[in-house]
Amino acid sequence: MLSTPFRSAMIAIIHVFHKYSGHKCKLKKAELKELVNNEMSHFIINIQEKETLDELFADLDQNGDLEIDFQEFIALIAMMTSTCHDLFSTDHRR
Repeated sequence: MLSTPFRSAMIAIIHVFHKYSGHKCKLKKAELKELVNNEMSHFIINIQEKETLDELFADLDQNGDLEIDFQEFIALIAMMTSTCHDLFSTDHRR
């Protein structure tokens, strides 16, 4: 199967999630913070304050189990991608 940029991006997202969630396939707060700070710092400011982490975590943890599963994590990816799209689209209109 030939690799396409889209397929490579999806595989990269899955690998990053599993890098931080491990075999349990769920992120705790500390793991989410580490993932965001290490992998997303070009798009989101580093999480320094506990309140910022608590707010992000609460927004993502839709089922209230105090862990972020892959589907909940994808909500973060979708929000970031949408924001980046808006920024890039604005740049292209000029």
